[in-house]
Amino acid sequence: MTTHAKIEGSYRRVATETASPGQLVAMLYDGGIKFLERALLSFQSADPLEFNQGIHNNVKRAKAIIHELNICLNMEEGGELAVTLRRLYLYFEMRLDESNRYKRPEGIQEVIERLTVLRDAWVEMLHTHETAATEVFNQ
Repeated sequence: MTTHAKIEGSYRRVATETASPGQLVAMLYDGGIKFLERALLSFQSADPLEFNQGIHNNVKRAKAIIHELNICLNMEEGGELAVTLRRLYLYFEMRLDESNRYKRPEGIQEVIERLTVLRDAWVEMLHTHETAATEVFNQ
């Protein structure tokens, strides 16, 4: 492992250990998007092994993140939002399975777009919540 990789790994470990639950969700969204973008890059590979493994491995990692987001939903207290997110996550997994099986990028692109919208909304909610908390304590 290179020094750069060790430093990056240490940074990631510290970031996840010190992040709030809300920040962890944002990090999961970012990770899912990152792996799906890598999967899309694999479609450009001329080497059949790199093409297939790059798509498969990165889609598999993104699906694991989406699965984690799904199982962490509080279905008892989350109300309609939790139900809607569960449906979306299951849909994402289905689209990624199709894209992986048939090696078509459309499902991956769709999931990236939708995860990006969810991530952006989540980050905005975190920012608004932190701003509101700061305003309350600064008065």
